[in-house]
Amino acid sequence: MEEKLKTILAESQDGQGALIPLLQKVQGELGYIPEEAIFGISEKLRVPASEIFGVLTFYAQFRLEPRGRTLVSICRGTACHVRGSTRILRTMESHLGIRAGETSPDMEFTLEAIRCFGSCSLAPVMVVNQDTYGRLTSEKALQILERYRENAEDN
Repeated sequence: MEEKLKTILAESQDGQGALIPLLQKVQGELGYIPEEAIFGISEKLRVPASEIFGVLTFYAQFRLEPRGRTLVSICRGTACHVRGSTRILRTMESHLGIRAGETSPDMEFTLEAIRCFGSCSLAPVMVVNQDTYGRLTSEKALQILERYRENAEDN
């Protein structure tokens, strides 16, 4: 990871406007923004680490922790909430042994609760990686999750 970070920093541009593209590049390569990257970027761009941290925590696209291979996102918007997304989220937490915002110890799954996907007509909605599933029940959500687990075991 240290070598990748050095390469990214060496190839990146300096100056105003370089921060977000540089953070995106680091996350694209490493999967998240580790603490050492924050300090390296701070040094390169001569921007305080606290300012970089502020940007990282402001924009939802950035992660400060590594993410599992399979990202499971449960919609918590109004339509999904009314149609049972809380039960689905609790079922996923129980099944995976983690809470929303956490990653399983084997780094296979990350579970997150999202405010709204904009797919209200399909409520309740779950997105696994890039695949959207709607009109879910807890049972259907578990079946979908198990397909991803089986695929991971096959690879």
